[in-house]
Amino acid sequence: MKTLNPLRYSLIAVVLTVAAPAWSAGDAAAGKAKSATCTACHGEGGAKPIMPTYPILAGQHADYLAKALHDYQSGGRKDPVMSGMAAPLSEQDIADLTAYFSSQQGLKTPPIK
Repeated sequence: MKTLNPLRYSLIAVVLTVAAPAWSAGDAAAGKAKSATCTACHGEGGAKPIMPTYPILAGQHADYLAKALHDYQSGGRKDPVMSGMAAPLSEQDIADLTAYFSSQQGLKTPPIK
């Protein structure tokens, strides 16, 4: 039986490391379809909240948004409205929503080219 040499193991490790985030990433198109409830307070695409105290979601980092939603689910963040909104979300829902909002142009982010 022939074994792989260390160089081949290294190349396989690099390919898997680079490809792993793409496999676990959410689907922005699915996130857009799931974002109707979010739009009621955060505005279309998360860019223009109805109240200045509500955060702008557009252009925010996906990992930050995911952490916030998980914190609402666990009680780490306290807000009765957001806790109720986040409670039924699955991991896939969170991945899709965060992919969508992070792909939008926010007030502080440069346009995506």
